[in-house]
Formats: sequence, C-alpha cells, structure tokens
Amino acid sequence: MVCAQVETSPRRCWQKVLYERQPFPDNYVDQRFLEELRKNIHARQYQYWNVVYESGVVVQQLCSVCVFVVTWWYMDAGLLSPQGLFGAALLTSLLGYVLFDAIDAGVGRRESGRTRWADLKSTLVFTAFTYGFSPVLKTLTESISTDTIYAMSAFMLLGHLIFFDYGANAAIVSSTLSLNMAIFASVCLASRLPRSLHAFVMVTFAMQIFALWPMLQKKLKARTPCCYVGVTALFALVALVGLASVSSVGAVLFASLLLSISCLCPYCLIRLQQLKDNIHGPWDEAEIKEDLSRFLM
Repeated sequence: MVCAQVETSPRRCWQKVLYERQPFPDNYVDQRFLEELRKNIHARQYQYWNVVYESGVVVQQLCSVCVFVVTWWYMDAGLLSPQGLFGAALLTSLLGYVLFDAIDAGVGRRESGRTRWADLKSTLVFTAFTYGFSPVLKTLTESISTDTIYAMSAFMLLGHLIFFDYGANAAIVSSTLSLNMAIFASVCLASRLPRSLHAFVMVTFAMQIFALWPMLQKKLKARTPCCYVGVTALFALVALVGLASVSSVGAVLFASLLLSISCLCPYCLIRLQQLKDNIHGPWDEAEIKEDLSRFLM
C-alpha cells in the first residue's frame, strides 16, 4: 500500500473505500491508479476469410434486388412472358422446398410442428388472394406518374437493404419492415406492367425472392457452409449475367460493388481493427454481476 504525507494529519495510507473518512481530497489517487489500465480487453479479433464469408449475406441480398429489377425489366419490355416466369418460379420453389427439408433431414420441421399440409394451404391462400386482387394492383397507381413510381420503388428497395436482417444485433434491424418495403416496391413496379397477369406473377415472384429465398440461404449457411459459398457465387454470377444483358456499364459497376463488399471492405476492417485503442480501468462505471432478483421478491 502506497502512503501519502498530508500536512494536517499524521502519515496515513490511502484506501480505495467510501465508507471511511480519510484526510485526502475526493479526487485523490495514488501511484497505483494507472497500473490497472487495460486496453482493448473486449475487442474482437477478426480473420479475413471469416469476414469475407460473413459478407456473403450482403452480397446475396444485393443480388436478389438486382435479379428482381432485371426480371421486371424483361417483363416490361415483353422479353419474358408471365407464364414462363411463373413456371420457372414454381419449379425453383418446389426444389427449394425439398432442399429446405433435406438439409437437416426434417428436424427443423418436426421441432416447429408445422405440417406440409399447412404449408400447402398457406401457399394456395396467398396465390388465390394475390390473383384475385391483381386487377386492383394493376390499377392501384394509375393516378401517379411513372417517374414517381420509379423513385418510390428505388427508395423502398434501398430501405429493404438497410433494414434487412444480416445477422447483426442492432436497433435498425427489422425483418418485417424490410420485407414490407420490398413488397411495396414490387407492387409499385407491377402496376406499370401491361396486364393484370403480369402484376400477379411479379408480386408472387417478389414474395419468393424476398421472403422464401433468404430463409433457405440462412439454413444453408448454418448447416452446409461449403454449399452456401457455392450458391452465393452462382447467384452473384446469375445476377451479373442478367444485368449485363440490360446494361454492360451497370454490370461492371455492380461487379465492382460486390467485389468491394466481399473483398475490399473486410480488408479495411482488419486494418482498422489494429488501430483500435479502447482503454479500461478503475474509472469505468461499476457493473453489478450478482443476481439481485431475490431482493425484489
């Protein structure tokens, strides 16, 4: 114990207590004060390839938006029929449904207690409801200019990307809001297609790519990481090829964006992590780790 000499009192050792009167100023500290200094005790050490792997969620969601917009452009230009898109979406949905159960041998389904008959009923209800209201969706925004529709759709898709659940525990994350914004954008864009059947197929496709596809990807990531990486790379390639058929400049810019997110940003994060300098010591606020619930009873 380090002692201090005070003129008004005999030699006495300073103690770090509040329940005893001491002849020292309230802000007095001894020479041991900085001995308890610690730096970056809660800092996470990232590995480059692990960060690249985790960035696949962002890449996939960007590709989902890209595929949706390119598909809408093809339908609006008359290069893709609604029957063809609906058949392709139905086939891929069935394959994804089978794969979703095959990944964990049906363990997740048994734990949730949801049956295939319940899934079929939900699908039929949604399809019938959307098809019945497709004429309303087609004429919903007739009084709004096309430029405003495009601006609203872009804003909603951007909000979908911002609020999407990428696995981070943050207040801004809202899966419900993200999905609603994506569906709202799909309704706006579908209202500019030629017929009601186009609007029905477009909204159905939006539900598949923005609601069902992320669920399958999340399960692939948790169960089969290698398969998840392969599917992510293949999906990004499909998005780039589709965008290149519409705009080569857009494809180059989008490829640069994907490479920056998956390769450059993780590198910058690793480099900046080395500059982190958080200090901890006796000046930190006290944390009560003991369970005090017995005093509240």
